Amino acid sequence: MKELCLVRHAKSSWKYPKLDDFERPLNKRGQKNAPFMGKILHQLEFTPDLIITSPASRAAMTARIFAFEIKYPLESILYLSSVYESNERNLIQLLRELDDNLEKIMLVGHNPALTHLANNIGDYPISNLPTSGVFCVALGIASWSGIKNNAGKLKYFEFPKKHA
Repeated sequence: MKELCLVRHAKSSWKYPKLDDFERPLNKRGQKNAPFMGKILHQLEFTPDLIITSPASRAAMTARIFAFEIKYPLESILYLSSVYESNERNLIQLLRELDDNLEKIMLVGHNPALTHLANNIGDYPISNLPTSGVFCVALGIASWSGIKNNAGKLKYFEFPKKHA
């Protein structure tokens, strides 16, 4: 059975107004929360077959931090420009095209697309996927091409403030 774990990038900095949105780094809170949430995911024993991330600095850094914490090889992270500024329809299409040998996927990206995707495929409605938030579902499908609305059964929804 396929599993999908959506991770919203950690909190980013607005400290450098001349930086392009794509280049914004993580702020101090993001640098603290991302490893914390990565450790939680490790405790939950989620080990993806593939991590896909937006190449935007804040998402890429979040993906690398999570990968480190869950013992996933950094060089195996897949950076896809299509994840940046995507919508849930495009993300679903991306997922449908995945190799069926991959059972567990982590997708690191941005709102509003991730919140919309969580609500589209999950059985647990959320108003927002917070920064460093993790929304994981077990999908009742054998092939990624079969992903559809409400196919996912919530495994866990974790975010920093839940553990504060």
